[in-house]
Amino acid sequence: MKYFVLGALASGLLLYGMSMVYGATGTLDLAAIHHGAKSAALATSAYPVLLAFGVVFIVVGIGFKFGAAPFHMWLPDVYQGSPTAVTMFIGSAPKIAAFGMAYRLLEGGLSGMEMHWSQMLAVLAALSLVVGNIVALVQTNLKRLLAYSTISHVGFLLLGLANGTSSGYAAAMFYSIAYAIMTTAAFGMILLLARAGFEAEEIDDFRGLNQRSPWYAFIMLLVMASLAGIPPLFGFFAKLLVLKAAVDAGMWWLAMVAIVFAIIGCYYYLRVIKVMYFDAPADKTALVLPKDMPLRWLLSINGVALLVLGLFWGPLIGWCYRAFGL
Repeated sequence: MKYFVLGALASGLLLYGMSMVYGATGTLDLAAIHHGAKSAALATSAYPVLLAFGVVFIVVGIGFKFGAAPFHMWLPDVYQGSPTAVTMFIGSAPKIAAFGMAYRLLEGGLSGMEMHWSQMLAVLAALSLVVGNIVALVQTNLKRLLAYSTISHVGFLLLGLANGTSSGYAAAMFYSIAYAIMTTAAFGMILLLARAGFEAEEIDDFRGLNQRSPWYAFIMLLVMASLAGIPPLFGFFAKLLVLKAAVDAGMWWLAMVAIVFAIIGCYYYLRVIKVMYFDAPADKTALVLPKDMPLRWLLSINGVALLVLGLFWGPLIGWCYRAFGL
């Protein structure tokens, strides 16, 4: 119900912003809006004020779709309350879709207003990094921790979008793909262990997992370390590229905020690793996993891919660059 009400409100704000853009440009065609936002006639009229207000409302709608702070209030409750399979889906694929929507609206239609929306995205990125990482420090429920982790990762993704250039968009696209792979593996671990009768929603439930199932403890180690951005895993290079995008855009302050809170964020990821490898399990018997071979194989491949893509990430970033004509 919380998601429904807030989602309806955010969609209303997004549509209200689009109506303002229509009032200023006289069209909803993105190419025509792109031309109109840069036209000299529009710049000398009263319409830029209306267009600027439209951009504000559109950015608010985009922020909600991403789950960026301060429009994140729905995300922890939805992640914790939904079945794990549903959470795994809504925590991964929609982020790529949200990136596509943001790119089409901001670059495809409103690139002439870049000086406005770039700064707004930078503020959303900073707030997301601060809120996501600070609040995640005190979480005991793993799904809720991953929800606040998502908010912080959205902050990193917005670093690339705020750059406002093709290289920045490529970095943001690379980050959205990397995050989708990482979060799928994280929730996949919870799903697999839950099917084995292993209560896996609280962080303390992972105590001594290495003694009960060394392979899946190793997969979880790769996932948490990649989310933390530890080299040479996939997440490290994704963060490196969006940080470079922020620096290239002259947003040194934003890059510094991202670096500081990336270091702070390492704590709660390393906490999960510490519980798995250094705490004694409540039950020392070997964990009997379900005979669901496709899930076990896919999860193993997903986890190992974080290491392989971290070592051989060149082809993927090359594909992202080519997607934006670089």
